[in-house]
Amino acid sequence: MTEPGKEIQLIQSELYAKFFHGLSNPTRFRIVESLLDGEKSVSELVEILGANQSQVSNQLACLKWCGYVTSRQEGKYIYYQIADERVRQILELARQVVADNAAHINSCTRM
Repeated sequence: MTEPGKEIQLIQSELYAKFFHGLSNPTRFRIVESLLDGEKSVSELVEILGANQSQVSNQLACLKWCGYVTSRQEGKYIYYQIADERVRQILELARQVVADNAAHINSCTRM
């Protein structure tokens, strides 16, 4: 049986892993990156990503559920934007780390 403190740490670790897993899908990551420039409609995102509308909508639903993006409706269009400016900061930090370690990350076979 696990000690209560260690069980809480395990649950928190799983939550953090799920949070980062939310950005591990290339389409979800590209959606979030695209929204750094400002809000966009689903059709704009479909055009930017070159993906089908169903795929983009499914990924947006995931991103919205987990708190990366929010949406607003205007007529028949739904516009998405970054939900929290800290998401922008996380991506900026990730870009810096990747820039410093790109060759190693690219050649990593353990992930």
